[in-house]
Amino acid sequence: MARMTMIEAIRSALDVSMGRDDDVVVFGEDVGYFGGVFRCTQGLQQKYGKTRCFDVPINESGIVGTAIGMAAYGLKPCVEIQFADYMYPAYDQITQEAARLRYRSNGDFTCPITIRMPTGGGIFGGQTHSQSPEALFTHVCGLQVVVPSNPYDAKGLLISSIENPDPVIFLEPKRLYNGPFDGHHDRPVTSWGSHPLGEVPAEHYTVPLGKAVVRRPGSAVTVLAYGTMVHVAEATAEETGIDAEVIDLRTLLPLDLETIVASVRKTGRCMVVHEATMTSGFGAELVALVQEHCFYHLEAPVIRVAGWDTPYPHAQEWDYFPGPARVGRALRDMMEA
Repeated sequence: MARMTMIEAIRSALDVSMGRDDDVVVFGEDVGYFGGVFRCTQGLQQKYGKTRCFDVPINESGIVGTAIGMAAYGLKPCVEIQFADYMYPAYDQITQEAARLRYRSNGDFTCPITIRMPTGGGIFGGQTHSQSPEALFTHVCGLQVVVPSNPYDAKGLLISSIENPDPVIFLEPKRLYNGPFDGHHDRPVTSWGSHPLGEVPAEHYTVPLGKAVVRRPGSAVTVLAYGTMVHVAEATAEETGIDAEVIDLRTLLPLDLETIVASVRKTGRCMVVHEATMTSGFGAELVALVQEHCFYHLEAPVIRVAGWDTPYPHAQEWDYFPGPARVGRALRDMMEA
């Protein structure tokens, strides 16, 4: 089995999907000749031609609007927004058109588009290249929201998204593109080459949407995370010695509530970790659901560890970014509650 970075896994998913289905088209800013700013689409234009992988002007609203029209016509566009921070001009098209096409047409039309967006911080990108806007999409009926944490899931989830008949927001944690970052920015960078989830089949396979996975079994506390924070949570559990059960949500919408509830009822404690700002972040929804479904099993309040309620700071990036030190302090406090 091949070993891939997340970049290579995403490229492989696009390649496999385009090879299996002529209706799959890929476009966005610099995705064709240049191969994408992170090289996720490198070589696809050369292999499939300029009608199936092509560059477009800097116009996010136009990218998504064109994709919606293509989808209504019968194609399956997979488009790239160069950074998630740039999606705001397209938010109207995503939420008012793509998300509602099936509903407003009474099922006569579907909108099988996948919108890929590099998300999150940890690369010194500052306030306009580091945002985590997932909560802005999970509030919208008609969308599905995916956040992989490793190359194996990235390929399988992306193929599932492309084959899905409804619009999918596919958020790619850019700090994980080349390795399983655990939050220790002052240590040497590790690669996916030695990580078991860096093993990725070359052929077609899928990972189901709406199904979480337990990355680290435990009995003392449940930690809910997604994307980069999955690796931070795993590292924190090892470093603190706390027997934490780490759940990788993988898909935020639809959400695998069954797996969450089973774990929290077993452990009696729950922590949510995400790098987006705290207020109205997706963690608030998770806390509410845990409280509703697990109240009589809880031995301590459900808590969140998240980014600050401020624009993503360049100079204080590693204070903003929830790392093992900050998550570890919260875990210890929870176990003493």
